[in-house]
Amino acid sequence: MIATGYTDTYARDNLPPRDQWPDMEPTLPELHYPDRLNCAAALLDEMVAKGHGASPAIHSHEGTWTYAALLEKVDRIAHVLRGPLGLQAGNRVLLRGANSPMMAACALAVLKAGCILVPTMPLLRAKELSVVIDKARVNAVLCSAALAGELEGARSQTGMAGPALYFGDAEAAGSLEQAMAGQPASFSAADTAADDVCIIGFTSGTTGVPKGTMHFHRDVLAICDCFPRSTLRSEANDVFIGTPPLAFTFGLGGLLLFPLRVGASAVLLERLTPDLLLKAIQDFRATVCFTAPTFYRLMAPLAGGYDLSSLKKAVSAGEALPKATRTLWRESTGLEIIDGIGATEMLHIFISAAGDAVRPGATGKAIPGYQACVLGPDGEVLPPGEVGQLAVKGPTGCRYLDDPRQQQYVRNGWNLTGDAYRMDQDGYFWYHARTDDMIISAGYNIAAPEVEEALMCHAAVAECAVVGWPDEERGQIVKAFVVLRPGHDAGAALARALQEHVKQTVAPYKYPRAVEFLDALPRTQSGKLQRHVLRSAPPK
Repeated sequence: MIATGYTDTYARDNLPPRDQWPDMEPTLPELHYPDRLNCAAALLDEMVAKGHGASPAIHSHEGTWTYAALLEKVDRIAHVLRGPLGLQAGNRVLLRGANSPMMAACALAVLKAGCILVPTMPLLRAKELSVVIDKARVNAVLCSAALAGELEGARSQTGMAGPALYFGDAEAAGSLEQAMAGQPASFSAADTAADDVCIIGFTSGTTGVPKGTMHFHRDVLAICDCFPRSTLRSEANDVFIGTPPLAFTFGLGGLLLFPLRVGASAVLLERLTPDLLLKAIQDFRATVCFTAPTFYRLMAPLAGGYDLSSLKKAVSAGEALPKATRTLWRESTGLEIIDGIGATEMLHIFISAAGDAVRPGATGKAIPGYQACVLGPDGEVLPPGEVGQLAVKGPTGCRYLDDPRQQQYVRNGWNLTGDAYRMDQDGYFWYHARTDDMIISAGYNIAAPEVEEALMCHAAVAECAVVGWPDEERGQIVKAFVVLRPGHDAGAALARALQEHVKQTVAPYKYPRAVEFLDALPRTQSGKLQRHVLRSAPPK
């Protein structure tokens, strides 16, 4: 490894052993980067130096920031981090907020300052944030003022002593905006190594215990130089828009990193419904849209009421794209959806297809820079047509933060995504199912055991099991099978009470949309829960 530029080496010290990493040799000339690299400077400072200073970088309902304006805000925030907050290179900074220009500026500033970005979903509750704070040993927080409540709860639970600054309310005493005002408008990027960790993205596993996925400065540029270059063919005049949060690597790439890499711009809006996204595409003349299949399905019937003539590309990821949704969107807009599969462990999309290369029903082929195959139960490569575990390798890959599950995700140099696929004779990959207990609902990853734990905290619940249940609109929904304690009556009122209880315990999108009461859960003779029996049960 290259000599680190960090004073605080916690992240590097807790990388998995090198022999547990996936194979990550770059296979394309553009994926070779210098040993000393700061990805934020490469994405922003270099674009300004190339003449993009006056070009639009970020649009919102409040106006447009040029590349030069964005750079100035990033540099002022970087000064705040390394100055008043007293952070060192390699310290971890938790970032929390809905999509907005300030959220983007904070993310880039953390990277440019030589700190490590720990992005968190806006809907997470204090309990979930506490786990992230402890696992990443967070040193400081930048948070939207609108989300202060749960964060303060998490800080209290963890006893976190590090500082927190809030943005979005510039008039509030001690706000990030006020701290920025007294700082210089120029900041020299930290001297970081290409293989210094710059992002720790958290993802839930089947146990519900979050895993911190660590990515390097070079990884950030690698995802910009793969999918957007080969499949999207992004250009400087593109305007990116979409729904995924910047805290989700799908959104971080598609709505911030990818546009910056080519001198394009992005629209960042805090609240989007299907009709509001369509209106925003019309109003901002967006050319590239990123969202989940659920949104495309809901937007399709409404599309005729908006001027979508600017839209050239529609990217779908986060969950399997139903063929019916692809057809409905194409019939409504004339556009073929660009499907893709990515993972937090891989940072972004690694299998996709666009234009004439699309094969409806298939996710696509491994994009240039990546390899993929289907493995059998013994780790052998299966021939075309057989269903097995999807395995992938490329310039990015899984490196968990101090987690024994590294050896489950990476085997023999391959990343095992937890998806069951088959590959056809032409190299197209066809999705079949998840191979673990992760539920993917409307693009959100939901760990079944985490919802079960929340339900078990309710006084009426004796035991429970949570599974993904097929749903035409959302792909899957969370369904809970519940056995009650004596003295509690099953019924709609109790089902609603359990749903509200879960919403108040974990992020609201994780609540069970269906609740079924049972006398007992199906188990093997050894007492193991038989989830497959529940999944195959007829609906009631």
